[in-house]
Amino acid sequence: MLDDFFIRALIAGIGISLVTGPLGCFVVWRRLSFFAGTLAHSALLGVTMALFFEINIAFSVFVISAVLAILLLQLQKKTNLPNDALLGLLAHSSLAVGLVVIGFLTSIRFDVMALLFGDILAVNQNDLLVIWLGGGLILIVLKLIWKPLFASTVNYELSEAEGMKPDKFNAIFTILTAALIAISIKIVGLLLITGMLIIPAATARNVSNNPKQMVIFSVIFGLISVLAGLFTSLKINSASGPSIITATLLLFILSLIKFKKVSDLKK
Repeated sequence: MLDDFFIRALIAGIGISLVTGPLGCFVVWRRLSFFAGTLAHSALLGVTMALFFEINIAFSVFVISAVLAILLLQLQKKTNLPNDALLGLLAHSSLAVGLVVIGFLTSIRFDVMALLFGDILAVNQNDLLVIWLGGGLILIVLKLIWKPLFASTVNYELSEAEGMKPDKFNAIFTILTAALIAISIKIVGLLLITGMLIIPAATARNVSNNPKQMVIFSVIFGLISVLAGLFTSLKINSASGPSIITATLLLFILSLIKFKKVSDLKK
């Protein structure tokens, strides 16, 4: 018989997997892995600001991440710096400011390890509400912008020529990514959320023949990773967040074997 906290962890993990799959595919397609990592780093500043001003952590992380994402888009237009330089600047700056703010929170006690690596076993009913309602809203918006966003991913200039306003939908996508990080930080932590976004999508790419298959497989691999990681952590008493990401890595390695066999057959 599973305990209530473990059932809540399963429900939370399933909810996050349903969202990280589709969003992660766009992160991989658009080569935005470093961007996702930058937003994850900014989550530390969001958490510390939430503690400092005594507001909701998920809301604070979303606001800080969204502001950082919009700031990145503006800097891309107004400077000649390459994207990796801008991302590095924003990632390390937000991380440094977050650490400075932590120095002023001497009267507030919080679990740094849970913040960095997540604690899915500690989610409560309010967290589940945030995850499922927030995740559902993210998927609805992603569905609405799917066509122009995918078009700009395939060919930015062509989508712009056809009047699809790619900059507008790129901005919406960055905000959706910020929202995902905000609702999932408690599950896998700010250091591991990028792995949850990228690895299942990368695994799906190895075994998929088209974008639709990749999205479906990325969700499936995410779900398998959550289930395997949670039950493994229960069995061997390991940290839940890292166990989930380790499960995604093992699936990726297995997909390489499958990918190699398919490549050999084509030859």
